[in-house]
Amino acid sequence: MDIHEYQAKELLVRFGVPVPRGGLAYSPEQAAYRAREIGGESWVVKAQIHSGARGKAGGIKLCNDRHDLWEAADSLLGKTLVTEQTGPQGKVVYRLYVEAAQAIAREYYLGLVLDRASERVMIVASAAGGMEIEEIAERRPGSVHRIVVEPAVGLQPFQARDLAFRLGFKGVEVQQVVKTVMGCYRAFRDLDATMVEVNPLAVTRDDELLALDCKMSFDDNALFRRPEIADMRDRSQEDPRESAAADRGLSYVGLDGNIGCMINGAGLAMATMDMIKLAGGEPANFLDIGGGATPDRVAEAFQIVRADENVRAILVNIFAGINHCDWVAQGLVQALEKTGLDLPLVVRLAGTNVEEGRRILADSGLPIITATTLADAAEKAVAAVATTAKTAAYAEAV
Repeated sequence: MDIHEYQAKELLVRFGVPVPRGGLAYSPEQAAYRAREIGGESWVVKAQIHSGARGKAGGIKLCNDRHDLWEAADSLLGKTLVTEQTGPQGKVVYRLYVEAAQAIAREYYLGLVLDRASERVMIVASAAGGMEIEEIAERRPGSVHRIVVEPAVGLQPFQARDLAFRLGFKGVEVQQVVKTVMGCYRAFRDLDATMVEVNPLAVTRDDELLALDCKMSFDDNALFRRPEIADMRDRSQEDPRESAAADRGLSYVGLDGNIGCMINGAGLAMATMDMIKLAGGEPANFLDIGGGATPDRVAEAFQIVRADENVRAILVNIFAGINHCDWVAQGLVQALEKTGLDLPLVVRLAGTNVEEGRRILADSGLPIITATTLADAAEKAVAAVATTAKTAAYAEAV
């Protein structure tokens, strides 16, 4: 789960990480009021969406008077911001963060992530802040410094000091860096985060170290014990399909294709999407119904796939072990009896109770396309989409 910049800053402040003064605004009037509260003569208005590269997309504006600030807030609120990370559909701006502008002397990058290779928390830092870490690593690989944290003892102050020296900090600045790095690590550890990123971590002309922009992501599986984090969830920033699936305990990732997929097991789901691509089609989603899916759960999963307006055919691929093929068949029939079938449906069943599952589908009288192998199912789904497209084109021409 991702959260907004202002929320990440609220959390990091609790762990001693310094941030500029700022306030949340939902209207231009409120933004102007926040500026009066903050004081000073210039402010930064930031669109709060779950995406990076907001500045390049016009989502961050520097304002030198309250009139400019009011106009900046008015232009951003309700705007669909398209960045490198949102895709062409973009994300709508519903809230703003107004912050005191800072005179920046130097910028740095600081990030904490879970490194799968070492199975440890890794701290990544660079003296080339203000850019994405991928760009930094490509353009200036020697500027990227890494620290692997030993889980038995956690991050040690001497490691943070060593990192500060490697980044070129000196004198009293070193202690500020140590405090910030240790604070970010404690926030990462204590809040079950999967990523903490401060970019840029800036030194101002007054020699003050500040986290100017922050991102945090959290482990969805740990939210049950972090209710204060779960409450920060902003559904307006989520794919509604993924949100609906998550509420039902389903693993769903929306894609840009037109063949909806309902599969049990992440590995089988990946293989199915590969086979669809190989057959010349495009998957519309990744959906894993998991093990032990009941007919009701199968019916809910089917409705989520079907709710995608881009879907032109649905492929159900089940290799039953813990699941039973008859449960899946019952769930499909249950869903179709309620809503009817207006899209081609290809079903491939294998494994536990497969004969009973196939019998249930056959006895339903529904126009379900059956397949015996994954390759056969993918080819039939792609062919069904092509047939549907031709029929629609003919009807439109007539």
